[in-house]
Amino acid sequence: MGGFVLAIDQGTTSSRAIVFDGEMKIAGVGQQEFTQHFPQSGWVEHDADEIWESVVAVVKTALDKAGIGASDIAAIGITNQRETVVVWEKATGRPIHNAIVWQDRRTAAICHEMKEKGLEEVFAEKTGLLLDPYFSGTKLAWLLDNVEGARARAEAGELLAGTMDAFLIWKLTGEAAHVTDATNASRTLLFNIETNAWDDELAGLLNVPLSMLPEVMDSAADFGVTKASLFGAAIPILGVAGDQQAATIGQACFQPGMMKSTYGTGCFAVLNTGETLVRSKNRLLTTIAYRLDGRTTYALEGSIFVAGAAVQWLRDGIRVIGKAEESGQLAAEADESQQVYLVPAFVGLGAPHWDADARGAIFGLTRSTGPAEFARAALESVAFQTRDLLDAMRKDWADASGQTVLRVDGGMVASDWTMQRLADILDAPVDRPTILETTALGAAWLAGSRAGVWPGMAEFSQAWKLDHRFEPAMADGLRETKLAGWRDAVRRTLS
Repeated sequence: MGGFVLAIDQGTTSSRAIVFDGEMKIAGVGQQEFTQHFPQSGWVEHDADEIWESVVAVVKTALDKAGIGASDIAAIGITNQRETVVVWEKATGRPIHNAIVWQDRRTAAICHEMKEKGLEEVFAEKTGLLLDPYFSGTKLAWLLDNVEGARARAEAGELLAGTMDAFLIWKLTGEAAHVTDATNASRTLLFNIETNAWDDELAGLLNVPLSMLPEVMDSAADFGVTKASLFGAAIPILGVAGDQQAATIGQACFQPGMMKSTYGTGCFAVLNTGETLVRSKNRLLTTIAYRLDGRTTYALEGSIFVAGAAVQWLRDGIRVIGKAEESGQLAAEADESQQVYLVPAFVGLGAPHWDADARGAIFGLTRSTGPAEFARAALESVAFQTRDLLDAMRKDWADASGQTVLRVDGGMVASDWTMQRLADILDAPVDRPTILETTALGAAWLAGSRAGVWPGMAEFSQAWKLDHRFEPAMADGLRETKLAGWRDAVRRTLS
């Protein structure tokens, strides 16, 4: 058996499989988009069976492109869109309803009612999370209350539930393993991140039977073995992590104080706090970065709901660009004397505001404002939101108050203009790595190191390579003027 490792990256809009060779280089890729369902305003769903079929297809494609067979793969690592939840029949593996996606806002009223009862503090203390529709727990409760017969069937032991990783493992192993890892469990509102166990009190408050939920394992563990009939040989599944935690691992942010930010549809910044569980006083999330050999590493996380989605809005919503990659070039042509701000609260504002009812707004328009100013405002909004997260992290954790270097990944980081503006607004260096597939790489490392075919943590960290460091170059006065304008725009947008 060679050193090939397969990463399954099950994302929000597509499923991908990447084969890495023994030198951790990409040998083959398969990717397939799947349908986004929007049954009502603010609702987002996925067909879990369609996702399953896409995963099988992309794995076969990746193996073909790598020119290898399943027997050449030492291990599989899985990374997945977090918080998206599925309920399925134990007997058949058939979902009882579409999966409810992390972006879905249908449980906003449930969250509001629980906050009114003073329950947010209970959840925050145990899970590190806030009561927001973003997380899995209220979505799972909604499914049990709104799918006919679901609650009775769940209590009778006929139904299973989990995040997308758990559903995929159930299917991959031929219904032999109902398991998840600590990073995914930590995003459900049902998992106590201090005791590292499902919590009876939280399950009672959400009225979710704990018997439905998967066993929680380390991020590198023996999760099961794939059915040989799927790909031609049985392959062990040895690594699992939610997408943002996998990216943190892929960026080799293993030391306390190291920080990564992923710029995809949304933006997710994660700051490693080591074995210290830092409880945020600034509306950030405390979460599990990874759990290895039974030892938990914690992190502070800030979630921005709209990052790359703002560029999609430029392209598809107001049609000022034809392709996403045109945004940086257009922004560079903007009139610097115009201070135009976009607050992209299209689905509310995430950290540190957590205002589900806020909506997007543009400020500072003049008669001479045009496409270039819109493009710059959209890209700068990502930098401003990241600065808000960094400021909150520094307030929460004294060890983060020094010079922070941000490691970045995701589709937006290909734009030099955007990354330079990010460094300027943060007043901190921004490091772009040579390998941008850090989410898949993180999942692959968990599996490959567990299988003994890839290096351990120290050697893996040394293998991380810099493509370009963006140093801040903006004058302090201009930066402060821009930040003041941004904060004013956000204040006017909050509900």
